Amino acid sequence: QVRLVESGGGLVQPGGSLRLSCGASGFISGMYATSWYRQAPGKERELVATITTTGGVTNYVDSVKGRFTISRDNVKNTVYLQMNNLKPEDTALYYCKAVFALGPSYWGQGTQVTVSS
Repeated sequence: QVRLVESGGGLVQPGGSLRLSCGASGFISGMYATSWYRQAPGKERELVATITTTGGVTNYVDSVKGRFTISRDNVKNTVYLQMNNLKPEDTALYYCKAVFALGPSYWGQGTQVTVSS
């Protein structure tokens, strides 16, 4: 069993910054990658960024390139999403997902990000 806990969400003004954290615990050996997703009200869940466990290869959705940075600390088993120059359209519930080479993926409970003046 794997447990993911997100934190760091909140209310921020447009142009502001937040750093989300996703801490993993449990049987995490074999974790291939970790992704951040977001879901705004009335919209489908969207993949935002991914980082591989080994090598730290990253990918981003076009709408956040140059503003968001995903990183990981393998000692702390934590993945971060640094979000800069936030826009109202970034408002969503942000989830992290752990992907394994074998077996199911796991989701966290989500952390709310609201960008508003």
